[in-house]
Amino acid sequence: MDGDAALSHPMWFPPEHALPVRVRALCMAYPEAVEAISHGRCTFRAGKRQFAIVGVGPEPAVVFIPDELERPVLLERDDVFVPPYEGAYGWLAIRVEPQAGDWELLAELIDTSYRQVALQRQLRALDGR
Repeated sequence: MDGDAALSHPMWFPPEHALPVRVRALCMAYPEAVEAISHGRCTFRAGKRQFAIVGVGPEPAVVFIPDELERPVLLERDDVFVPPYEGAYGWLAIRVEPQAGDWELLAELIDTSYRQVALQRQLRALDGR
């Protein structure tokens, strides 16, 4: 993406903001995880496939791919919702404040999301730890 395209989307949570900093600490621990700015958001990928996205517009939330069996239970929570755009592809989002969020749950959701998109070699590296 060139510089002009990156500027066409507002950065609600720039990389140095507390929310992406905390999410980065969780995501970058995964094998071959990379961070990229896409559509004005910090995204985390296993290779080329995204597994976590910070922010839903100005809302402090993290977008993730849920386990299909856990999806109905997650949607019963007040802090979980179907985000625009990614929601059409099965993604969910959880509201999380950098200082007061349920970071243990978020870590579990990110783990599930990573495992859904990771390559076999990445999963072997993760499980071999």
